[in-house]
Amino acid sequence: MKLFDVYPLYEVTPTIARDVWVYDKEGTQYLDLYGGHAVISIGHSHPEFLRNLNDQLNKIAFYSNAVQNPLQQELAREMGNISGLPEYKFFLCSTGAEAVENALKLASFYTKKRKLISFAKAFHGRTSAAVSVSDYAKIRSPLNNQHKVEFVKLEDYEGLERAFAKKDIAAVIIEPIQGVGGLDQPSNEFMEFIDKLCKKNRSCLIVDEVQSGCGRTGNYFAYQTKWISPTMITVAKGIGNGFPIGGLLISPEIHPSYGLLGTTFGGSHLACVAALTVINVLKKEKLLSRIPSLEIHFRDRAQEFSAIKNVKGRGLMLGLEFDFEVSDLRKRLLYEHHIFVGGSADKNLIRILPPLTIKKQQIDMLFDALKIIL
Repeated sequence: MKLFDVYPLYEVTPTIARDVWVYDKEGTQYLDLYGGHAVISIGHSHPEFLRNLNDQLNKIAFYSNAVQNPLQQELAREMGNISGLPEYKFFLCSTGAEAVENALKLASFYTKKRKLISFAKAFHGRTSAAVSVSDYAKIRSPLNNQHKVEFVKLEDYEGLERAFAKKDIAAVIIEPIQGVGGLDQPSNEFMEFIDKLCKKNRSCLIVDEVQSGCGRTGNYFAYQTKWISPTMITVAKGIGNGFPIGGLLISPEIHPSYGLLGTTFGGSHLACVAALTVINVLKKEKLLSRIPSLEIHFRDRAQEFSAIKNVKGRGLMLGLEFDFEVSDLRKRLLYEHHIFVGGSADKNLIRILPPLTIKKQQIDMLFDALKIIL
């Protein structure tokens, strides 16, 4: 049997990773400025992460959600503390797409409505409802297209009002910083306008923090620079530092009932230990407080290059925009300078999503390489 070939692969085979470094089977060292799609938050193979997972593995790795698991309660409490949302409830699942799927379903349960609003260039995952609110027609099947979704451009106030006019909106879902779409951000005013319309129309506001959360912007959640109160917040990726875990923070206005949501693997013992370790390391090593100065340094270095037309994003969720397509540039960074960076739907944009442990001198390595290439 062969693999179902759906991924274009680079000619690199990682075998070991430590902090911001990845090593291939020949022992070549690579600088990881992409973190496996913003997944690696506290660094590859963090000693405390390895120790805690190994200790838990020697006790119990998994049992179903039909039994007591105090680690889930501990994780919910710690998530409430670090996010500043102790009054919210936490539902655990396994992936970001699963978190989005459950958020959309819960919004429909709660409002008794079925239509959704999303935004141009949005990406929320590849499961049925999640992909229906992603603005990429080529990855939506006829089955996915049965969902009732209207796409609005960011900052289109009139378009958003028209979409709400029929009073049938179950939820608006939005990324505070678009990931796959190319790091565009809604303004504070637009986010507050969405929040106001949702409250006025008894619709849910779902903020997708799967990529932008877990402290990547310097705040635990990227939306927290705006005066809004989401109904739900989706999380995944960085909260597990590579261990598969997702979750959904749910406003106290929505009440649970048995059987309303469910999952097999969500909230396993190992997953909870992974997420608890990430929270503990974020606090103990004060990783969030480092991010503003790292962003400033990154932007200062980018100003040295006339070929860089714009720096997009915030914190350590950043993009370098050129006036040419960057696929060849990304390959040269990887193969000639051994630096991993990411792409996006914007073919002129390089995405930078490093572990939050990155240092200024490692950021300098990117710009030193760009100086040679350009």
